[in-house]
Amino acid sequence: MNKIKLFHAVALTLTLAACDMAPKYVRPALPVPEASPQGPAYAGEGGQAIVAADTAWKDFFIDPRLVRVIGTSLGNNRDLRVALARIGQARAQYKVQRADMFPALDASGSATFQDQPFAQQGASGRSDIYAASAGVSAWEIDLFGRVRNLTTAAQEQYFASVENRNAAQTALIAEVANAWLAMAADQERLKIARDLEQTFGRTLDLTRARFARGIASELEVRQAQTSHDQARSDIAQATTLVAQDQNALNLLAGATVPAEDLPTAMPDGDVTLANLPSDLPSTALLRRPDIMAAEHQLLAANANIGAARAAFFPKISLTAAFGTMSLGLSNLFKSGSDTWSVAPSASLPIFDFGRNQGNLRYARANHDAMVATYEKSVQTGFREVADALARRGTMTAQLEAQTSLRDAARVGYRLSEARFRAGVDGFLTTLDSQRTLYNAEQSLLATRLTRATNMVELYRAMGGGLR
Repeated sequence: MNKIKLFHAVALTLTLAACDMAPKYVRPALPVPEASPQGPAYAGEGGQAIVAADTAWKDFFIDPRLVRVIGTSLGNNRDLRVALARIGQARAQYKVQRADMFPALDASGSATFQDQPFAQQGASGRSDIYAASAGVSAWEIDLFGRVRNLTTAAQEQYFASVENRNAAQTALIAEVANAWLAMAADQERLKIARDLEQTFGRTLDLTRARFARGIASELEVRQAQTSHDQARSDIAQATTLVAQDQNALNLLAGATVPAEDLPTAMPDGDVTLANLPSDLPSTALLRRPDIMAAEHQLLAANANIGAARAAFFPKISLTAAFGTMSLGLSNLFKSGSDTWSVAPSASLPIFDFGRNQGNLRYARANHDAMVATYEKSVQTGFREVADALARRGTMTAQLEAQTSLRDAARVGYRLSEARFRAGVDGFLTTLDSQRTLYNAEQSLLATRLTRATNMVELYRAMGGGLR
């Protein structure tokens, strides 16, 4: 047993002292500006800004109904479960590859029975040979780092799978929040259509009554009916959208969302924190899980180059066994029956028709592809943050303008309706003010939805959603 321990110690020392043929890793320079864009479209919200990556999603989303739905999705979403299973696969592959770095100890036993017909006269021709041994078989002594670089590559793939799962989580949180907000907006759109359908219905009844008395023309009746029918059509469409929104939300949540957690209208206030920064260094993007996953893939490709380079050098293997052998089972473990054998071997590739050279070129080309992938991930992240900041920077002014437009349209409609009932103005003016109000209500709702989803996207783009 002491010999075996000594053998393992020597093997471990040889492994740790091995050469490393992989290129020295240098993180590529970020192919984006050092800071986020500046200009009139990138105005901040003011106040003490929070760090998205350090802000838990339960703190960022402040509507308790939405928080509960997101929590349900994180526990039940099937895509997230698939990403978690991918982690398990990568971890298992890493353990399998890592095992090649160390000698595997095997135990064996055998019994051989022989009967020799030409034994000497008076002696038995039968002999029984028993043997038991423990040792290693064809263990590669990794002097040039081939096995260790393959293990490093498998480890980096495992790390990449973890970050891919994290990226799936941040994307899921954003998807659930946007789906919940879309349903809230469609509920509000349905309410607007119902209210205006009632208003248009009263106008249609009044116009028909005036037509019956000869005050209004049939053209005015038809015009009033077009607005009423359009509102009816919008009610049917919005009803369908609400049902589809609920189906989408149930799919994302991985379960049926309780009715008390569903939105009934667009919330009057914010559903998220608003004090995200408007200016941040590009290095902050390195905390995004998709960019971290791309870098782990690049590290794996770098290690694969080392493994491909090591294939050009001799491959040294060792087979060794320690045990006991005797002619009788009762003498198998007695003193003097010890046996041992050590058989090192080496092989050097001389001519392989370009196989090793092709593997090395492939590894280098794959590394170049991973560099480009990493840089593209950084550029994509920068663009997403910049777009979200540009949208947020002008959102307040647009929301104020749309609110003012809606309020003016409401007043204009009430005035035109009063003048129509008093016989001062014709019906066409009232009809135009009705349509203007309807469009203003819809535009304001769309702007409110855009503002809410923009905050969700900015939080995700800045790396939020992991805590």
